[in-house]
Amino acid sequence: MSKAEDNKAIVGRWFTDFWGKTCNLAIVDELAAPDMLLQYSLHEPRRGHADIKAFMKGFREAFPDLMFEGAADLIAEGDYVVGRWKGGGTHTGPAFSDFLIGSLPAATGRKMYFTGTTVLRIANGKIAEEIGLDDGVTALQQLKLIRAA
Repeated sequence: MSKAEDNKAIVGRWFTDFWGKTCNLAIVDELAAPDMLLQYSLHEPRRGHADIKAFMKGFREAFPDLMFEGAADLIAEGDYVVGRWKGGGTHTGPAFSDFLIGSLPAATGRKMYFTGTTVLRIANGKIAEEIGLDDGVTALQQLKLIRAA
């Protein structure tokens, strides 16, 4: 396989095992660089295995049905892979204070479903960066953390 195909295979596994229907946190140790950066507009940036695992553990406790999936084929060039995705979940778990804009009290029952595009950089066969641009405004409106004007 080419480098681009190898990188797409890594990202495909990451999207399935980290962001998919069921999360396997061991995938972080397997596929993420030790100092990996995970950055999305809704949350503070995360760096390193422990921080990334803690983020996802809390996110999935608050949104037990959380799931994101690919919305288009992955595109790879050099060390970079770009993916479009869609997904979300229902807040039925504990209070969640990880959104930059505000917190949710426990079990609001509010649903979020939104889309985004993510650029991942692969270095030495590991994910070094995952930087996403998401439709956070839609998610925050659905969660009633912001209102439409």
